[in-house]
Formats: sequence, C-alpha cells, structure tokens
Amino acid sequence: MTIGIDFGTSYSAAATFVGETLTHIHFGEAKQFRTAVFFPEVVPDPNDFQLTPELEAQVEGQIRSARAQQRQFATEAQQQGRAFVERSDADLRRDALRTVRRQWMERRAAESPTATVESFQHALFGEEAVEAYLEYGDGNLIESPKSMLGYRLDPQVRKVIVHIATHILEHIRLAASRQLGEPVRTAVIGRPVHFRSSMGEKGSEQAVDIIREAAAVAGFDGVTFLEEPAAAAMHYHKRLSTRQTALIVDIGGGTTDVAFAELGGDALPRIVRTWGLAKGGTDLDINLSMHSFMPQLGNNVTRVPVHHFVEAASVHNLPKQREFRRQDYRFVDEPWQSRLRALQQPGATTRLNQTAERGKIALSSADDTHADLGFLEEGLGVVIARADMHEAVEPFVERMQRLFDEVRQEWPSVPDSVFLTGGTSRSPIVKAAVREAFEGIPMVEGDPSLGVVSGLAVAAMSAN
Repeated sequence: MTIGIDFGTSYSAAATFVGETLTHIHFGEAKQFRTAVFFPEVVPDPNDFQLTPELEAQVEGQIRSARAQQRQFATEAQQQGRAFVERSDADLRRDALRTVRRQWMERRAAESPTATVESFQHALFGEEAVEAYLEYGDGNLIESPKSMLGYRLDPQVRKVIVHIATHILEHIRLAASRQLGEPVRTAVIGRPVHFRSSMGEKGSEQAVDIIREAAAVAGFDGVTFLEEPAAAAMHYHKRLSTRQTALIVDIGGGTTDVAFAELGGDALPRIVRTWGLAKGGTDLDINLSMHSFMPQLGNNVTRVPVHHFVEAASVHNLPKQREFRRQDYRFVDEPWQSRLRALQQPGATTRLNQTAERGKIALSSADDTHADLGFLEEGLGVVIARADMHEAVEPFVERMQRLFDEVRQEWPSVPDSVFLTGGTSRSPIVKAAVREAFEGIPMVEGDPSLGVVSGLAVAAMSAN
C-alpha cells in the first residue's frame, strides 16, 4: 500500500485511495496534525554548559589563536594599503565561547548517545506535543522541523534532525497501517519547489536526502517525491471534465509555490513550469508578533537590538530561540526587563506564537481582536486591529507579488483558471492579493488544508 504524505511546515497529513475512494488518514479525530514533536529529555542541552577551569583554559587558547590570526591579517592589510578593523576582546571571547560550547556539546553527545535515543521513544506529536511542553516546562519542543532541513548542519545536529523526521514519518506510517489494516511501506512525499535554505539549491537537495534517510529508518521501503504545486494540480485535475490550462497557487506554512499545468479530460496532467518562494504563513505569524507584541516588550523603545525580538518570535528556528534565551536583560529598564525575562522562560515564546496565530485567524472574520499577554505580566494585553494585520502582512504580500510578476513574465500562455490552496490561502488579505495579481482569470478555491495531500493520494494511487 502506497500513501501520499504532506510533510508540512505547520501541519502534516496523509491520504490514499481505497478502491476509488479518497481516504484521509486520521490522527486522533483529525485529518492532519501540527508538525511539532516534544521530547521529554533530550541531551545535550546547551543551557547545561558551564565554564570549568578546563573549559576556561580552552576559551583562552581560542582567544590567543584568534589574536595571532588578527595580527597577521592586520600586517597583511598594512602591507597592501588596505583598511583593517580590529575586533574587540569582547567579540573574540564571544566567538571563542561559541566554539568551546559546540565542542562540549559534540563530546556530550558522543559520550551518552543512548540518552537521546531513549528520549525519542517517549516523543509526543501535534497539539499533544505543544500542550505537554507548556504543561511540564522542560524537555524540548521541536516545531516545524521541515524549516530546518535546508540549512547548513554540523554532523551531530544533522543526526538529531534525521531522528526527528524519522519519528514524524513513523508516526504517520503506523497511523496509516492501523487505519488501512495492512502494512504501509511506500509513499509519495510532497516537497516545495524550493526548501527554506541557507545554501540555495544544495539546501533543497540536502532536505530531500534527510527526508529519504528518515523515511527508510521509519520503515518505508521506498519513497518518491512530488513538488507540492504539482500535487495540488493533480487534485484539481480530478475535478475537471475538459482539458484546460491552470495556474496552481499553493501558499503553505513555510513556502509559496506556483505551477503552470495542463489538466482535465482523459489525458494525464502535465506540469509545464514551477516557481517557488521560501516564505509562507509562519512568516506572517512572526511579522504580526513583531508589529503588535514586541513593542510591549521594548522593541524600538529600549536599546535592546531588534534582532533579539526577531529571535524570540522565530519559534521555528532552534538556534535563534537558544540565542534569545541566553541574552542578559538585567540592565534593561522596567517594565521591559521583567517582560523580556518572562519571555525567556520555558514555553513563553511558544505561547506568544500561539497568540499571534490565533490573532491572525480571528482577524480573518473580525475587525479587531484582543491578545492576552498575561503570561508575561498580569493584566498585559493588546488589541490588534485588521489594519495592524494589513501592515504586518505587507512585507510578505510584496514578496509574493514579486513572485507573481515573475510567473506572469514566464508563463507560456494566459491560464483558463487559478487554483488556490494551502493553509495560508485562508487569509482574506492573501486571497485578495492573489485575485489582484491574476485579475480577470477565474479563481477556484481548493481545500486549504488537504488540497496537496489529496493530490499526493492521486499520485500514490498510480503506484498501488
């Protein structure tokens, strides 16, 4: 039995055809689950790092080496008549600490590999994972691991990411096997045109390799990949009785993808061209948090650098979250100091992101909504108006419009219709931007949550 898997940034789902019937895999009572996993005890934790005399000696050695290298660069610059900016002792010490901490983590991981393995065996998924993390206040919550697959990873971090992806895919495979009553061993997995990445196309290749490796460990004997807009096109194809051209617009949690396709009728669907943007709904959550919440914590009011607030809002980026929690706000004026230190407590940034997400959803149908920030300070809250949402969404919409400009310049011909899907397509602001970009072309709205996975099930059907 082959299933289609939408391994999404925000939510994941699976489906297949049983005979001629599209069958969605259920996770509890739902047809999808939040792509989040909670590990009660994961080691090593960077917060456990403490400077001992031995580690301090290593830091000093790193600083001496950096100073010697800096003197060499300064001499070379002087000989060549170039300007040279000397780095401060504080900068050198910060970099040395980072190096020693990373080496310490690698040694800890090598010394106690079974601790991580045992933790994975007690993993929780979806909303249950988020609720457990907020309840217990310790352990590790990994949200949207898909967002990390395309970034440069050292070997140990890559190993951890593979383990996380493995457990998510195994969770899906076992749920499908139980529901279908037979072992599920093969899958068609959706992928964006371009993964979120720091390495360009190499990052997308790495992401696919990680998913393929994780799938094998999770018990899949074979997997193939299909670009997500192509999968959505296959879903739309099943709804069309006559042949036509269509532009597929899939706006998900992490990426925005577009495909130009020939669909419908008796012929097979044909994907002519695809385009991709590595931004999606999670960027809207961050923008709304920065616009409406972070001023309440001192952004643009205190001397705290803006990037600290970006790190706090980026719950899908583990390195940024850890960097924020390491900051020292003891010398920030009140009330900002207390609020920032409260935001550094376990689970607080996750609560803030949930509040932003709820606000975004509420503003889809209301003129304003109240966001309760009482977990940071008793009585603290803010009213978010629809105008605030428009302002927060504007950077994403502008970038999306540039993608659509590229699409219009390169499409083979004017399509007969635009098929819109993806979770972020629920936003009236985003939906209006798509209508404006393709004015005059009929727009068909697909299932925002299940359009892609339904198309992946069509692809899986041909493999069964």
